[in-house]
Amino acid sequence: MKLIEALKKRKDLFKKAEDLRDKVKKNSAYYNYETPPYENPTRQVRDWIQAHQDILKEILRLDIAIQRTNLETQVTILLPDGKGGDIEVTKSIAEWIHRRRELAQMELLMWQGLTDRNLKEGTIIDSMGEKKEVKIVRNYSPEERDNKVSALYSEPSTIDARLEIVNAVTDVIFEDGGEV
Repeated sequence: MKLIEALKKRKDLFKKAEDLRDKVKKNSAYYNYETPPYENPTRQVRDWIQAHQDILKEILRLDIAIQRTNLETQVTILLPDGKGGDIEVTKSIAEWIHRRRELAQMELLMWQGLTDRNLKEGTIIDSMGEKKEVKIVRNYSPEERDNKVSALYSEPSTIDARLEIVNAVTDVIFEDGGEV
């Protein structure tokens, strides 16, 4: 089973579990003067509860297999290095997921924080009444900042594109070596 199949199956199982919960909620009791909705409603409710338990076990099994696969599978992605070139970076799928969800954005925000703070260069009159030339002292390289911002801005979509392919071709690693 490929990762993408496991993810889709997981989603389907969540829907089935929700449907079973709805059935139990609607059929767990009825008035004594009503016709029972099923031949043996007590057994039917018990069967639904058992089916729900079985689905939860399967979701857990899939989740653990997906996590194992994400931790053990190494993926190399070609990313801009912020200097006009590219660099090959290898991480586990799990690391790429964290990088994509939060860390790339956090790094982008850091580089975007390198600003001139709206300071202006020019001439001022100091406290002694003398004219003085004012220059901005930057504690960073504007060129490096611009290159890094550009590279980091496109990184999430690059990661997404590569992981889509990886999810389609990577087999899920089950603890017992089996499939679903």
